This record gives sequence, C-alpha cells and structure tokens, in this order.
Amino acid sequence: MEWIENGDLAFLKERKVEAKEEARLSVRTIIERVKKEGDAALHFYTKQFDGVTLDQLKVSAAAVEAACAHVPDEVKAAIKLSAKNIRAFHEKQMPASWMENTEDGVTLGQQVTALDSVGVYVPGGTACYPSSVLMGAIPALVAGVTRVVLISPPQKNGQIAAGVLAAAQEIGLTEIYQVGGAQAIAALAYGTETIRPVDKIVGPGNLYVMLAKKEVFGDVAIDSLAGPSEIAVIADESANPAWVAADLLSQAEHDRLSMPVLVTPSQVFAEKVEEEVEKQLRDLPRKAIAGSAIKSVGKIIRTADLDESVAIVNQIAPEHLELAVADPDALLPKIRHAGAIFLGMYSSEPVGDYVAGPNHIIPTNGSARYASPLGVESFLKRSSVIRYSADALREVGAAIAAFARYEGLEGHARAVEQRLKGEAKHD
Repeated sequence: MEWIENGDLAFLKERKVEAKEEARLSVRTIIERVKKEGDAALHFYTKQFDGVTLDQLKVSAAAVEAACAHVPDEVKAAIKLSAKNIRAFHEKQMPASWMENTEDGVTLGQQVTALDSVGVYVPGGTACYPSSVLMGAIPALVAGVTRVVLISPPQKNGQIAAGVLAAAQEIGLTEIYQVGGAQAIAALAYGTETIRPVDKIVGPGNLYVMLAKKEVFGDVAIDSLAGPSEIAVIADESANPAWVAADLLSQAEHDRLSMPVLVTPSQVFAEKVEEEVEKQLRDLPRKAIAGSAIKSVGKIIRTADLDESVAIVNQIAPEHLELAVADPDALLPKIRHAGAIFLGMYSSEPVGDYVAGPNHIIPTNGSARYASPLGVESFLKRSSVIRYSADALREVGAAIAAFARYEGLEGHARAVEQRLKGEAKHD
C-alpha cells in the first residue's frame, strides 16, 4: 500500500476510470443494433459475449422453481433475513403527499407517485449476486412501482445463477430475462419484441454496462454511473489491526481497481495493519485481484490527529466509511461526505452489504459529495399541486403581469389578465 504522510490527495484525480473510445463506440454499436433488430440482437450478443445460445429470453416460472431447489437452505434463510431487514429499513423512507389550504383560497401541495416501471440489472456470468437483486428491487417495490423487471446475464450453463433467482422468488419478482451487458441496458431502455421498455434502470455492472447506462440516460432514467468499490477506515490504536485489514481486503477483492484506504494518526497501528494485510492475503481465494488492488490503488494516510483524518475523508467522499475508533459517535457529526458510515469495531462493511438493511448501491468516485445511496425516493417523483380562487388571483395578478412583462412574456401576462377582467367566473 502506498503511504501518504503529507496530506497530498493527488491520487483522487486518477480515481475516475476513463473508458477508451473503442469501448464507447462498441457500446453505441450494440445499442443501435438492439434498437433496430430487437430480440435477434440480444440472441446474437449473448452468443458472442456469454458463449450461450438461448432458447428464450424470459425465464419461466418452472425454471425459477427448478433453480431454487439447488440453493442451500442456509443461503435461502440468509436471503429471507436480508429481504426482511432491507424492506423494514426502506419502508421508513417513504414520504407522504401533502396539501395545504390558506384562508384566501389558495391550495398548494405535493403529490408523490411511484414510477410505472423499473429494470434492475444484476451482474452475473461468472458470479452470483442475490444481494444485488434485493437491494435494487425492494426499494422499488416499497415505493409502489407496479412493474419491476429483473435482468441478468446467463452463466455458461445457459441459466441465470440459482441464487439470483432465489432472491427474485423471495420478493415476488416474476418478469425475469437472461440477458447481460450493454445489450441488456439497451433492451430495457428501448424495448424489443419480448422485453417492454422501462422508465428507470438501476443496478451495478461492468464498464460496458456503465457506458450503456450513460448512453441511454435521458431516454430513460438511471441510478448512477458506478465506479470501482471504495472503503476508507478511520482508525486509532483502540482498533484491532487484523479486523481493519480484513475490512480493507473485503473491498479490495471486488476489483483490481477497488480502492482500500486506511486513515490513521498512529504510525505503529498503520504498520500493524499493513503487516496483517500481507498476512491475510496469502490464503484469500481472490488474492490475485485483492493483491493487485492493494498494491496499485491501496493507500495508508497518516494524519496528525483524528480531526485531520476526518478532513481527509471528507475530501475522499468514500463509498464506504468505517469509524474504527474509541468514540465513533464523536466523529459522526463531522462526517459530511460518505455513502455509508459504519460505527464501531463490530460494524464491519459486509454487515451493510448483506443484512443490516440500508442499501448497498452507494455513490462512488467521490459522488457522495452530492449523491445518496439508492432508496425509495429513487423510484418516486413529485408533482406540485396548485389551486387559486378568483379572489386569490386578484391579490397577486398585477404582480404576475408585471413580472411576465419584465421578462418579455406578454402572453403570460395576458393569460392572467383575461381572468382579472371578470368576464366569466369558474370558481
């Protein structure tokens, strides 16, 4: 891991992963072909990229049932627990519509409504992420979205991973398609003969999925343009070096570009963590990936004190932040920019990934400065409600007309003045 002791955060400028023009052009080609050829393009690209020839794009209820039979009972129990906690947490986020009436005949309010349809993309192919199904779909269901579509690439056996289908079954998803990559994003955005388009696409994916989401944004809403995973740990000497090292590795194993960062005022503690990282890497199944991330992206930032540690972290704006200090509650009010904040020694980041309840689809690449984790509000929209009586309009009509004419919009002024003439009443 690279040591930084002078507060130099120049590495943040290199954090964003820039795609080569070749990749962008490839994604645009895929999207255009899906728009023109529909299902045929999906079958073509699934064969080309996944090495799978599909009989059909939609996953049948019988196939879901058969796949779920292969999921171990302890995993099904974990999925059920996770789904319960995620739903309970997100139900607390649900905002209410409101309406306010004044004595002079004005009604103002806000009507909250859910999106009609959402597509949840779940990565797959060589991996299995049932947690991504739960995190992407449950907030949409809580919000009241009536059509939640699951789409995920098939494995080499020609089927979506059984664990993904088990998570879908647990929360009642029935519209499931076995398509991945940029072609899946295009299908969700523009539709094909089999797949109807959706209003919003959420969920993580590889570089090509991210580029495809970027291309279709505007024609359809998206959650974010997610980058590699990040974790920052503020720690003092009260923390356990082995535990902190394990948490850094928990994110490093995601991707070679994942960014694990330790921020501490203690030289001795930092050295112990670095030793533990090397020790624990030896028998980590994904040690090649984690080791690459630790070596090329990992940082140890030594600070003068915990206040400087907080200042550094607020500049990093990490996806995940652990406060592994003696008094995490004292630091919490000072944290301004972090996607998810884990307090205390036992709040390991994987707790948030799986069972705590808050969403694990969290802003990356410093976007926690202005963005929030996926939540119920991500699937809602607000409509302003306005009603004026004749008397209320007379009170403000002249001001409206003056404002409109000052902006050069005579038609706006006349629209109000027509009503002020009193030629007809429609109260």
